[in-house]
Amino acid sequence: MGPNTASFYEKGPVRIHYEEAGSGLPLLVIAGGGLNSTIAALSNPFNPIDEFKGEYHCIASDLRNANGGQSSGPLEIDRPWDAYTDDHLGLMDHLRIDKFMVIGFCIGGPFIWNLLRRAPNRVVAAVLAQPSGFRPEMPTLFYDNNKTGWGPELVKRRPEITMEMVDRFLTRMYRTNPDFVFTVTRDFVRKCQTPVLILPDDIPAHPYAVAMEAAMLAPKAEVSIFPWKEPKERIPLAVRQIRSFLRAHHA
Repeated sequence: MGPNTASFYEKGPVRIHYEEAGSGLPLLVIAGGGLNSTIAALSNPFNPIDEFKGEYHCIASDLRNANGGQSSGPLEIDRPWDAYTDDHLGLMDHLRIDKFMVIGFCIGGPFIWNLLRRAPNRVVAAVLAQPSGFRPEMPTLFYDNNKTGWGPELVKRRPEITMEMVDRFLTRMYRTNPDFVFTVTRDFVRKCQTPVLILPDDIPAHPYAVAMEAAMLAPKAEVSIFPWKEPKERIPLAVRQIRSFLRAHHA
């Protein structure tokens, strides 16, 4: 990712690895990859830091306890989503940033809705690219994926964490009242006054129906062309739309 600066933010037992690039209005960037979301995963389908660091102060971090990342912290079994949101907001506090924009891929979708719920006055505008959502016909998809693709490696690295703890964490995150975008209700989205741009996908983990329902419910939502990732020639068009959306909502 070029000459970006890598740093660590620490708060109690939590240690978050983050990188900054560019200058201008702050843009928090949340990579896809589920619970293995890391800065390194920010290349697909395009690299938002490369695209936007010419205009924005881009900030990205490895998710707490992501395999392949350098961030670590406790497994907060009773509040999984909020623990990650604490890290996002804590990082902004650490950088003395009050208001910021955010772009998130995949799991970044639910994280963004949680940021909008927790800090509505701080998030100026949000871009949700290929957002995750709940599929009633595949109700255990995220639980199953993380139970095999995230938990075992974490337990190997961290002897104090057991698979039983991982199971409880994932159950709370993805199976206790799972619905819609996981972190907020439809009613919340209906009342949300933050401008959002949604770029839908249509794979099992990124349901088109959920992305479009959120776009139709949110009073200040815009939506991209679809599909925007295929053929590849369409990606620059989607990036242009993100750029004009962010410019239109400068604080």
